[in-house]
Amino acid sequence: MTLPLFSDPLFILLIGVIIVVGGIIALQLHPFLALILGAFAVALLTPGSAIEQFVIDKGGTEAAAKALSAKSIGERIAFEFGSTCGKIGILIAMAAIIGKCMLESGAAERIVRSMLNVTGVNNAPISFLISSFFLGIPVFFDIVIFLMIPLAKAVSMRIGKNYLLLVLAITGGAAMANSFVPPAPGPLFLVGEMNIPIGMMMAGGTMLGLVTITAGYLFAVWANKKWPVVLRDSMDARLEDIKSLSIKDDSQLPPLWLSLLPVSFPLVFICADNILESMMKSGEPISGSFIVNKLVELIQLFGDKNIALVTGGLIALVVLGLQKKGSKDGMTSFVQAALMSGGGIILITAAGGAFGGILQQTGISSRIAEMTKDYQMALIPLAFLISAVVRTAQGSATVALITASGILSGMATSAHLEYHPLYLGLAIGCGSKLVPWMNDAGFWIIVKISNLTEREALKTFSPMLVVMGTVGLAVLLVAAKLFPLV
Repeated sequence: MTLPLFSDPLFILLIGVIIVVGGIIALQLHPFLALILGAFAVALLTPGSAIEQFVIDKGGTEAAAKALSAKSIGERIAFEFGSTCGKIGILIAMAAIIGKCMLESGAAERIVRSMLNVTGVNNAPISFLISSFFLGIPVFFDIVIFLMIPLAKAVSMRIGKNYLLLVLAITGGAAMANSFVPPAPGPLFLVGEMNIPIGMMMAGGTMLGLVTITAGYLFAVWANKKWPVVLRDSMDARLEDIKSLSIKDDSQLPPLWLSLLPVSFPLVFICADNILESMMKSGEPISGSFIVNKLVELIQLFGDKNIALVTGGLIALVVLGLQKKGSKDGMTSFVQAALMSGGGIILITAAGGAFGGILQQTGISSRIAEMTKDYQMALIPLAFLISAVVRTAQGSATVALITASGILSGMATSAHLEYHPLYLGLAIGCGSKLVPWMNDAGFWIIVKISNLTEREALKTFSPMLVVMGTVGLAVLLVAAKLFPLV
């Protein structure tokens, strides 16, 4: 079916891209304003029939579809904005407090000194890369960014260089784990949809992930030399404060165990909750023991990502209070500075989520699926291509995974494949990394937490994920030929 030009999702996407990218880079608009204007233009051009079809394709009822299409443009944008804000608002606010308190208390400096004693200065970026990859398996991508970027700032101040390399190491490691290795949500979905044994997905995803992050690291080293980024002053991490902490004696810093607590508490409980969730059947107690069940309830309470980060924030405030004991400086000023910085990040990230959500309502995913269904191509590159195009078009890696697996799951479970469906699942994961830009809420989290400019992120972080995804595809094509696993 041929769609009228002005209601074609591809045309609407093009208009949205021009407004957002052109507004931010060419007109120097504030990202929040450019994203909201882009969302408004996309919503204005999207016909009601496309919105109804979008809801039905997601499994919604006809009544729900008509209700959404009947909403005004403002209501639809506000809903998507609020939906994103609900997912990341508390996380960003508490992460800002944790980061600020860890820097001010000297906890970040203590962790950095301990890490450099073990790895050495030259190996710091590699240790960040590997740490973020394995943290990104059980923990959401954005939480890894929130917790590790303050450490990157402290390390960069300590060694006086390589800030961009450290940021790219953190983001690259976490991004690849999040698309390859269960229990990350995307890979878990692929496991069920494409009938891939979870153990095989974990092993294959880990091996492929280690290869792709190596390629990403080599790109990051090159980008760091070509476009070095200096550590910049920001409201939540002033260079003067970081520098003054770097010259303090070890005796003036909190002990290592206490310094790690604001970060380790959320990580441990979130990981434990994910493990429990995979072990438990819905509604059934894990044990007949009263004590064990109470322990499970405790883990489930503090394993919720919002509660985990709130608790981590409270611990960070306690550490700061212990270090500032006797000081005339109150805690309010530190928290206020962190929340002012976090508030701006929340607004921009939620606006990015609104833009991506409104793009999805155009039916862009279905349009791309329709365009690619008759391609006479090998299935592995096709899986990669569909996932990459959907991700680039609407900003969500999860939607890209769902769309591509929905198209290819029938072929993956048929008996005619010459290789294991694992390769198709991992190809979809590789494609879902391409290409992060302004319609992706994660892109804005990285930009604002790290203080990179949009232009810097577009020429470093975005190409790095393209390199890693493409290298992953090449490895899969070779591995499927040499080791078909069937």
